Amino acid sequence: MYTIRTIWTRVRQSAHTQLRTCAQWRTYAQAAAAEPFLNGTSSVYVEEMFSAWQQDPNTVHKSWDAFFRNAVAGLPPGQAYTPPPSLTSSSVGVRPQQIYPSHAVTQGALDDKLIEDHLAVQAIIRSYQAVGHHIAKCDPLGITFADLDSTVPPELELKNYQLEEPDLDRIFQLPKTTHIGGKDESLPLREIINRLENIYCRSIGIEYMFINNLDQCEWIRKKFETPGVMNFNNEEKRLILARLIRSTRFEEFLARKWSSEKRFGLEGCEVMIPAMKTIIDRSSDLGVDSFIMGMPHRGRLNVLANVCRKPLEKILCQFDSKLEAIDEGSGDVKYHLGMSIERLNRLSNKNVKLAVVANPSHLEAVDPIVQGKTKAEQFYREDTKGQKVMSILLHGDAAFSGQGVVYETFHLSDLPAYTTHGTVHIVCNNQIGFTTDPRHSRSSPYCTDVARVVNAPIFHVNADDPEAVVYVCQVAAEWRNIWNKDVVIDLVGYRKNGHNEIDEPMFTQPLMYKKISQQPSSLNIYAKKLIAEGSVTQPEFEEEVSKYDKICEEAFLAAKKETAVHNSDWLDSPWTGFFDNKDPMKLPLTGIQEEQLQHIGQAFGEVPNSDFTIHGGLKRILKARRDMVKNRVADWAMGEALGFGSLLMDGIHVRLSGQDVERGTFSHRHHVLHDQKRDKVMTNPLNNLSEDQAPYTVVNSSLSEYGVLGFELGYSLTNPNALICWEAQFGDFSNTAQCIIDQFISCGQAKWVRQSGLVLLLPHGYEGMGPEHSSARPERFLQMSNDDPDIIGVSVREIL
Repeated sequence: MYTIRTIWTRVRQSAHTQLRTCAQWRTYAQAAAAEPFLNGTSSVYVEEMFSAWQQDPNTVHKSWDAFFRNAVAGLPPGQAYTPPPSLTSSSVGVRPQQIYPSHAVTQGALDDKLIEDHLAVQAIIRSYQAVGHHIAKCDPLGITFADLDSTVPPELELKNYQLEEPDLDRIFQLPKTTHIGGKDESLPLREIINRLENIYCRSIGIEYMFINNLDQCEWIRKKFETPGVMNFNNEEKRLILARLIRSTRFEEFLARKWSSEKRFGLEGCEVMIPAMKTIIDRSSDLGVDSFIMGMPHRGRLNVLANVCRKPLEKILCQFDSKLEAIDEGSGDVKYHLGMSIERLNRLSNKNVKLAVVANPSHLEAVDPIVQGKTKAEQFYREDTKGQKVMSILLHGDAAFSGQGVVYETFHLSDLPAYTTHGTVHIVCNNQIGFTTDPRHSRSSPYCTDVARVVNAPIFHVNADDPEAVVYVCQVAAEWRNIWNKDVVIDLVGYRKNGHNEIDEPMFTQPLMYKKISQQPSSLNIYAKKLIAEGSVTQPEFEEEVSKYDKICEEAFLAAKKETAVHNSDWLDSPWTGFFDNKDPMKLPLTGIQEEQLQHIGQAFGEVPNSDFTIHGGLKRILKARRDMVKNRVADWAMGEALGFGSLLMDGIHVRLSGQDVERGTFSHRHHVLHDQKRDKVMTNPLNNLSEDQAPYTVVNSSLSEYGVLGFELGYSLTNPNALICWEAQFGDFSNTAQCIIDQFISCGQAKWVRQSGLVLLLPHGYEGMGPEHSSARPERFLQMSNDDPDIIGVSVREIL
């Protein structure tokens, strides 16, 4: 007892004791640190055990028996403790590798250094999760990183965590914020870093730590960090290879047959076809049966051929300049065309409807149109969660970062009246825009940074690693299904030719295109890999190539037999049966009975029930409405309400969208009444006309014209038996939507045989407020309606 009591008593005495020198005090303090259980109230417990041990050593645990024997024998503090034998060690005298360093174990407690090291390891793991994508090897050419910065983030350097080379073999406990261990709860630091680099710094760069939802971040971590998640079986690898063969050989076939023809081929990013098909396959498994797609011109013919399965001879006919259309319309260049088709998805064994929306050379203009068309189909199918209908948008890297309509479209993604419950975005990243280097075409590290504003995860992936691409696409489809939010896949590839096939890229990118000229195709890289690992044999690969080459040759011969083309074959939004038995030159009767007008007017001016507190000013407005009905007169707002109401009672859906349309720019409409005492309590009189009426949708839009008008145009394509209206707040507000008016509305029927019932409104006439606000420049609309420059127009007398 003398040894223990002496250590404890001396340590507990005051540092001011005259009998002790500073050197002695340090010695006693070190002794206490070496045996921390001798501090505080623990000493009483130890003394009691020591007394019991003196009476009978068997009354205490063997570890204490050994400790007391060593202490009585005179061993200094810190050496009296003997660790128990390992349960896992099979050799005498061999201790297992420990999570903690030996000095910490012998002290019986975790010291500050160990805690700091474990915190450092946790910080390293988080750093890879947050910034590992900056050094991911996504560029197939190996020229630069996808973020245009070749420096390694300091957060990924071991030296910045006070850890050195010997620490790599120490074992550390894994935090709950990672899944790299699988079933293992601890790993050597070397293995931790190796696994993190394989996940975050190889072919896939994952941006997700900016998302402000812990559950979503955790979901992504599980999808990528769990060991073995990216293992494909032979059947899956063969499917990827077959799809890559079709994508690659289609472009090579067109290059052989029409070497000097512009087609905006997909060479350098052929993996986009397997990527799209994977998204469709997985989403079809999850219940989606309608896919609405928008894309620029690069790769469009390949998408039509190998994703939508448009008959190849119909595509090849577009290369014959001698063939003329025998139906209405002027037609358009082949890489602008859309289509709609329904076919069987072989993997899910379900029928799917695929629509590719036609698009002019304004690369991203189609984005809001696709979203509007998707929203309309979801609305009419009562698909309130987007489980049946979804959109897929394809982009180019320069346009995705450069075009403002991309942001406008993203900005609509979570708005209740505009959301499509998640869109899968695929960026065909050529790492160049026409001739402009990305270092001169964007200020952000990535071309995809605009997607961060809506908390969309971004997956950068090397386009020469098909398995990584396919896995990312599976995750993207599942993300959209579970979280109903946008997701971005950045396929980092290259553009084998110039901006088009007859362009010379060496003028402006000589070093890049020297590298491209030496780069094997992704098909050759992947085929070589599969042959080397035994997943496919060389004869099997060659047979698959020959099989598709034969299909192309047979389609080429069939195309030569065609004598004309049909513009209607490329219709993206058919109004089946709508024009049957109708005279296009005869206006139908639209009059209604006065009793119905009286009913609509009374409902429009009705005061809500007593529980609803209405604004005092609105009471006067509602009374004025009732008076107008009584006096059989109408102002602008009443006339609009009577028109809308009559359609609603006939079962025709009406949607009015635009800036501040619920109240009206000039406080004239008031279609939505707000309770003055309760938030989010409102009523819409035109939705209370009858039990069997159609729904009336009136929604304030975001402060956007280009994006919102495009959205409403897309909405109008789906149902011919609906009235879809977009109201510009002032005449000049339509200026920023001019691209949609010029490229889609005025010429859509001529180019693409596309119909639309969209109505553009203004809430005013020439009321003043300056020359800009007052006029929507109607002369431009008249000019766009003029087909023949040699004919001035037709007189009203001739029309009548």
